[in-house]
Amino acid sequence: MPADLAVLLPDKNFEYGMRGLLNRPNAIGIREIQFSIQVHPKRDPGCVKTAQDILRLFCRDHQHGLLMFDKEGSGRENTPTNELAAELRERLAANGWGTRAEVIVLDPELEVWVFASSIQVERCLGWVKSLRLRDWLQTEGLWDAGHRKPSRPKEALERALRDLRRPRSSSLYECLGRSVSIGDCVDPAFQKLRETLQGWFPRL
Repeated sequence: MPADLAVLLPDKNFEYGMRGLLNRPNAIGIREIQFSIQVHPKRDPGCVKTAQDILRLFCRDHQHGLLMFDKEGSGRENTPTNELAAELRERLAANGWGTRAEVIVLDPELEVWVFASSIQVERCLGWVKSLRLRDWLQTEGLWDAGHRKPSRPKEALERALRDLRRPRSSSLYECLGRSVSIGDCVDPAFQKLRETLQGWFPRL
């Protein structure tokens, strides 16, 4: 019997975050699924160039395919996000997936999902300062007042971790994927991911 979902991602941080998320089917609003995750050896640019070749290997034994990567660092930063996703979706369709695959382009990068308002973000980071993380990043000039997220989320995360003297690790992303409140993230790419998964794997 085919597995439910084959996922292609650009790096281990992505992988651990998605494992944490997909292992919370009730929080996402889907049934429990069987999934496999592949990490592209050439990261974001590789996902853009050859995702269809890698995911083609899984189209017969998986019901659905999912490609996700960061637009920042992909080499296609100047292409509108919707156009880039559509181009890659067409390539997947032509390589065995038909209408069974989806492409999620994070603009600018995965770390935009880190900065949901949930207190669990601070817990996963080990944030113990008297200032809330958002307020501290504003004092550092990395989060403009009135904006829902930092404009450079990866830089903001790295600054916070550097101040905590904590390395950026895959386990951090797994913690975030397992614990952050799903309803707090309003990023369009995340909303698209959730809606796609709910359409493919509705609760029984």
